[in-house]
Amino acid sequence: MPDKSSAPTSPSRDPGAIKDYHAHIYYDPATTRAKAERLRERVGAAFPGAKLGRWHDELVGPHPQSMFQIAFPVDMLAGFVPWLMLNRDGLTVLLHPETGDDYTDHSAHAAWFGAVLPLRLDVFGKRK
Repeated sequence: MPDKSSAPTSPSRDPGAIKDYHAHIYYDPATTRAKAERLRERVGAAFPGAKLGRWHDELVGPHPQSMFQIAFPVDMLAGFVPWLMLNRDGLTVLLHPETGDDYTDHSAHAAWFGAVLPLRLDVFGKRK
């Protein structure tokens, strides 16, 4: 007999709610910016469908470290994510979907490559 304590407590969400994905590439301006620059160039060359965001040497949004963002469409996920896993050159990456719920996308729906950094989720407002 199945254990009812492991049954899902919330309804399933439709993956069709994902509009696109964001990968945040974290770096230290003094020590790892050159690695981030090389990775950014390689992404731009290998994945022209990806949108490379601005450099943020200063903290922005929930991010606790300098970073730049790569936005990419759903249909690139299967090709881009394995490439990024193997080619991040030791940099920490936060990957999350864009569903319209920034708090949940950056927390419960997030995946990390490398260290898990403490995000400043309070910037999204108080959770209920």
